[in-house]
Amino acid sequence: MMNVLLIGDIIGRTGRKALKKFLPEVIKKYEIDFIVANAENSAGGNGLTRKVYNELVNLNIDVLTSGNHIFDKKEIFDFIDKAENILRPANYPPGVPGRGYNIFEKNGIKVGVINLMGRVFMGIALDCPFRKFDKIYNEIKDKVDYIIVDFHAEVTSEKNAFGYYVDGRADVVFGTHSHVATADEKLLKNGTVYITDVGMTGAYHSVIGMEIDKPIKRFLTGISEKFDVSKEGLLFQGLFVNLKEKKFERVKLIED
Repeated sequence: MMNVLLIGDIIGRTGRKALKKFLPEVIKKYEIDFIVANAENSAGGNGLTRKVYNELVNLNIDVLTSGNHIFDKKEIFDFIDKAENILRPANYPPGVPGRGYNIFEKNGIKVGVINLMGRVFMGIALDCPFRKFDKIYNEIKDKVDYIIVDFHAEVTSEKNAFGYYVDGRADVVFGTHSHVATADEKLLKNGTVYITDVGMTGAYHSVIGMEIDKPIKRFLTGISEKFDVSKEGLLFQGLFVNLKEKKFERVKLIED
């Protein structure tokens, strides 16, 4: 049996605080064997540092995925190539540091985890995530028992289309990036467990994890200011999946 937990974008110190509070009880309740978490916003709201990386690994998180903010903290370049459990989107152009997928063995089971990023409204020149999946899938399909994809994208239609494109090849596709959980978890017709976005782990009272006032001001005035991570309340969101039986359930815990 392989019970996995897929955790949405961890937002700064508050997100890490929510992890420390809720993760042990979630692991116990669902008898979790393997954890994947999106960590690209885990250090100060943008990026990942070595200190935060070590903190997350010490919470028994097996794989840290990411997206468009993975290189916001420049020290990531010092260790991303050495840390085999950090993934950046595989469809970044050739020559970008880090790896976009890897194979992890846990309890005798081999799991391929692939990190991809959508292209619509993401503001980065990326290779096609659909074709990149095809290439990676052909490389690893005979080497793994299961395949999990973190599809980091803005547009729900792009996420939906990708889910159906890989249906029957990936075992799980979970969306990240919007920080807002969707309620469309489902088993696609060829056996892939899919959800458009698993949401975030961060401040319960916030605008996508940030203090409320500045985002409102930006929408009212059009003037952009640096957002700060909110500290109001705790929110933990993710998706539990039993890979063998294809049972799944959204996980949401709150401390107001």
